[in-house]
Amino acid sequence: MDALDHVADAAADLLTRVESILVRAGAPAGHPVWPLLRRVRALPAEAVGAVVALRPAALTAAASALAPLAEAYQLTGESAARPVAWTGPAADAFAAQARALAATDRELARSVRATIGYAEAVTGWAAQSRGALAQTLATVLTSAEAVTVRTARATPEAIGAAAAIAARVLATVAEAYDRAEALHEEWAGRLVEHPEQPCSPDGPASGANTTVRL
Repeated sequence: MDALDHVADAAADLLTRVESILVRAGAPAGHPVWPLLRRVRALPAEAVGAVVALRPAALTAAASALAPLAEAYQLTGESAARPVAWTGPAADAFAAQARALAATDRELARSVRATIGYAEAVTGWAAQSRGALAQTLATVLTSAEAVTVRTARATPEAIGAAAAIAARVLATVAEAYDRAEALHEEWAGRLVEHPEQPCSPDGPASGANTTVRL
């Protein structure tokens, strides 16, 4: 468990109270929480739960598991690219197939490494998002608004305090969303699909293809 796991548990009751007030009484007209609710499309507790569900360790393990695959593709590509010691039509046909295989394996190695890089980038985003939300929750837990929400019923003061807490939490989650969208756009062009066809003496087969998604 990290800081977010601990502070999210501590903040659960406060967020439940905030949501109860907002559902019953709404938020003040023109309050910054309204566009944030439209942006995130979730109330604070649900939004916090989505970030808590992010587990960077799982992505780190997945990236580590892919490293041997990238190395294997690289080695097979280098092996296929070596010239043969014999000549003739059969040697020429073999060399053509070997060159195609070498090019495919080198590209697959590059793509696996790109996938590893993407997983590492997403891991960093998840860790940053969790840390930022932990700080926000720690701040709202000790705020004057939290005291008001816990001690007052649906008074104008309590409604304003609930809206302020919700806005702080949702703003942090919205920032995480924005960083995620930017990360996706940054990596979209580097992650591609690679159609593979089995090699044969007559060239690429025209039968069923398989696609490696990286």
